[in-house]
Amino acid sequence: MSRSVVIIGGGVGGLFTGAILAREGLRVTVLEKNATAGGGLQSYSRFGEIFDTGMHVVGGMYEGGSTRRILDWLGIGSRLHLRDVDKDVTDSIFVSKDGRTYRISGGRDNFVKALAAEFPAQEQNLREYVAALYRIADEVDMFYLRPARERVYSDEFLLSANALIDKYITDDRLRSLVAYFNPFYGGVKDMTPAYIHAIVSVLYINGPTRFAGGSYLLAEELKSFIERNGGSVLTSDGVVSVSTEGRFITGVKTGGGKFYNADYYVCAIHPCTFFTLLDNPSALPLSYRNRLDSIPNSLSAFSLNIKLKKDTFRYINHSAYYVSDYADVWKIGSAGGTWPLGFLYMTPPDIGQGEYATKLAVTAPMSWEEVAAWSGTSTGRRGEEYEKWKKEHTDRILDCMEEIYPGFRGCVDAVDASSPLTIRDFYGVKQGSMCGFSKDCSNIILSQVPVFTKIPNLFLTGQNCNLHGLCGVSLTAVNTAEAIMGQNHILNQLNGEVKTI
Repeated sequence: MSRSVVIIGGGVGGLFTGAILAREGLRVTVLEKNATAGGGLQSYSRFGEIFDTGMHVVGGMYEGGSTRRILDWLGIGSRLHLRDVDKDVTDSIFVSKDGRTYRISGGRDNFVKALAAEFPAQEQNLREYVAALYRIADEVDMFYLRPARERVYSDEFLLSANALIDKYITDDRLRSLVAYFNPFYGGVKDMTPAYIHAIVSVLYINGPTRFAGGSYLLAEELKSFIERNGGSVLTSDGVVSVSTEGRFITGVKTGGGKFYNADYYVCAIHPCTFFTLLDNPSALPLSYRNRLDSIPNSLSAFSLNIKLKKDTFRYINHSAYYVSDYADVWKIGSAGGTWPLGFLYMTPPDIGQGEYATKLAVTAPMSWEEVAAWSGTSTGRRGEEYEKWKKEHTDRILDCMEEIYPGFRGCVDAVDASSPLTIRDFYGVKQGSMCGFSKDCSNIILSQVPVFTKIPNLFLTGQNCNLHGLCGVSLTAVNTAEAIMGQNHILNQLNGEVKTI
């Protein structure tokens, strides 16, 4: 432990990066402003139930998946309560316009067969489309935890996601169906790169996983790992200022008045939030700060956590989506007009899950503009108009659930609603963004945010670099750790090579 690192933010990226560096012998200190660490892995108690705040469905946790390999390398994988979704139905999509429900199956062949059963004339198109998804994903070495190779990316790699879909799929309804989850990874028509869509699609086709008993259990395992390896995860005392000298960080101060210094510093919060903490903003060039400030943020969300009455609603072992119309798939969450045009709902599993669900979670993408009028308020002090607005939007979602399951309201015991303001204040992310910075296929340089910064001892991690979600953030944590430890230092170990010091 001759070297030390302070990590600002104890979310998914901060904990993964901290665990990897702790394993490699650094003295790790994670500083988190909230009462519990975990970010999107955090859970909370309400109505006598445990509700997850963000990570409802995760990819890369199947045997051999990238995130699972990292957790197994840390010795954590076997300690988790994981539940795979059903292979025959990994996702279902209800389209309100015609009342039809489509079922997506797991695995490359089954994915094609399930959709080809509904669109038989598109079977060969589907096979070629899925082959393209896997081919594009294979171009991202880090996705498979391979050391980076010098390469020229394919022409399809930087197409827009919808252009890639349109290249292979010719039926308009099917085009919408294979893009059903795009709002949930921040997908924007004519903007989101095809490689983002390909990676997320491959994760879903390979099989998503759920945490039984709450996603916070993974956060607790990562926290415990850091502590067992000599580090600290300190909560309820976030960083309020960052001291600099020239082009280096010399220490950080918390709201509780404590000062921490280290050899290295990792920003695991939104970079634009971090900029406001610098005692001397010019420690980072103005052009660098302006560049990151100018990157659009992905959509936020309005969420419901519903406690269900006992033995009234059967557990569903897959994710389900409501879409108002096929043509609305790329409009879900956009500002103005009818809301909601679509949302994700699921029944999170308990440990030892039985026939009936105890709770149901809804995530409905929403633009920040919908709540901008209350942007200057804080939790519990947003006023009567806001509470009225929140109740109205809760009722809209419940009305949609009644379409799918007549009598659903009779299953509801209690509802806890949250808006983009909650995400902003709880996670400290700009405009309550669900998936960090947006990615733009027409300006990929702007979309790429390296883990290295213009300050030599400052590094970035988390969903604003590379990819969002548990898989994306855990892979970025490897990038960040290698920026400190050396290129391929971690990857060589993950691929079975002996660690050398």
